[in-house]
Amino acid sequence: MYRKILVTLENSRADESLLPHVAELARLLKSELLLLHVADGFAAQHFDTLTLAESEEMRGDREYLEESAAKLRAQGLEVTTQLALGDPPAEILRTAEREGCDLIAMASHGHRGIADLIHGSTIAQVRHKARVPLLVVRAERKGRRRPAGETT
Repeated sequence: MYRKILVTLENSRADESLLPHVAELARLLKSELLLLHVADGFAAQHFDTLTLAESEEMRGDREYLEESAAKLRAQGLEVTTQLALGDPPAEILRTAEREGCDLIAMASHGHRGIADLIHGSTIAQVRHKARVPLLVVRAERKGRRRPAGETT
């Protein structure tokens, strides 16, 4: 049913809630996983127009995607990764369409305050425009993921 699942990762602890669900789904359905992170910082937003170098944040996001993919591959899953730059909802929808994904999987934090009221959440924007089903998993944890080796 779902041959290729687009998994949107935030490089946050919310991903820890999402990944086990999509891994099990992919295992059961023999689906390919495409892990996507959309970098949306200044360098990412203006990367092409200003001919900028890849930022430290973008390099960290790329490493995180590869680390996540390696863990899933170790479970016997077929996984590819992509780092997109720009507006998260637009890039998620563009990638799903271009890559022929059958399902988009995302983590939800619930209401995040005034910014969601003004701009709308990424999930809401994707939900209204997606041409494929959307799997939303409630995140158990919030906050930025700690880099490997960093302690509390």
